[in-house]
Amino acid sequence: MRSIGELARASGLTVSALRFYDSAGVLVPALVDPVTGYRWYTDDQVAPARLVAGLRRVGMPVPEIAAAVRSEPAAVHRLLDAHLRRLEDGLADARRELSRIRTLVGPEEPAVATRLMLSRTDLARAVDAVRFAVGTDPELPVLTGVLLDVEPDAVRLVATDRHRLALARADAARTEGPAVRVLVPAGFVDEVRALLDTGAGSTPEAHLTVEGTRVAVSVAGRSASATALPYDFPDYRRLVRAATGDGPAHRIPVDAAALRAALRRPDAPTVARDHDGVPVAVTVLGLDDRGGLRLLDPGEGGPDGGLRIGVNGDYLLDALDAAGGTQLVLELDGPIAPLAVRRPDDEESFSILMPIRL
Repeated sequence: MRSIGELARASGLTVSALRFYDSAGVLVPALVDPVTGYRWYTDDQVAPARLVAGLRRVGMPVPEIAAAVRSEPAAVHRLLDAHLRRLEDGLADARRELSRIRTLVGPEEPAVATRLMLSRTDLARAVDAVRFAVGTDPELPVLTGVLLDVEPDAVRLVATDRHRLALARADAARTEGPAVRVLVPAGFVDEVRALLDTGAGSTPEAHLTVEGTRVAVSVAGRSASATALPYDFPDYRRLVRAATGDGPAHRIPVDAAALRAALRRPDAPTVARDHDGVPVAVTVLGLDDRGGLRLLDPGEGGPDGGLRIGVNGDYLLDALDAAGGTQLVLELDGPIAPLAVRRPDDEESFSILMPIRL
């Protein structure tokens, strides 16, 4: 048995917080001495106490903390998702209000413009490589745009909807101004993509300008502009590091056209799964006897009981179509590790898909 002080040190909760969560019925001691009133806890209560401490730090309401302590992992994850959406909505509201206040106060100093001259072909290819991964969930507005991460010699485009993430880079022939990151609406990205096809051959360049919250792209005398979205895009570099780790276990060259055709066949093998409350036809990927990629039938194991990875087949098709080209590389690690789709001639452009547990 652990005293309340020992549990406080082990969990990160204060003694007074443990007393509060006892009175609230969230974390009740295993034993209370009837004479001294001292609270005693078992070793099995250390993990729940640490969970309470973490949820308390992120501001989860006490009733939901109580539910999390008593729930199975799947239910806890749903509570976490709901709380995260509340936090994001609150942050978005705060940003909008602060933006309104800044307008009332007036500008601190004139915005410095950043200007890039890009190949319109490269920019069009980068847009095509990431557009499919833009989120559409109105409860996650931060994911409904494309991040433009302007570097000293290029612009990197990034999009994610939580289930997939896509990155692409367009090199700049000329850059003026500081590095900057802006999140632009998907509608603006579509407008830019159409603009890049306008008057093909008249000029090979596209010009990107970022000045404060205004973003503009001009091609051959025509332009599109928009106001950046007021959200902080997730740290995609951290996400990529977490997804790719120390390198994949398998780098498999694939014939993109043949894989697309196999995925689109009416009799393509799939496994029915419920994913986030939505029925999904899951494609199962495995290796053949020569280490190549193949689609597995339901219940079929890989060679010698080897690799089996479930993925949303439509998402995989989107990634293959966005990558273009005839030869691609799929990077696979395991049944719960993200998989990557890459072009062998462009290490800077790739997409990552989250697997579906089989």
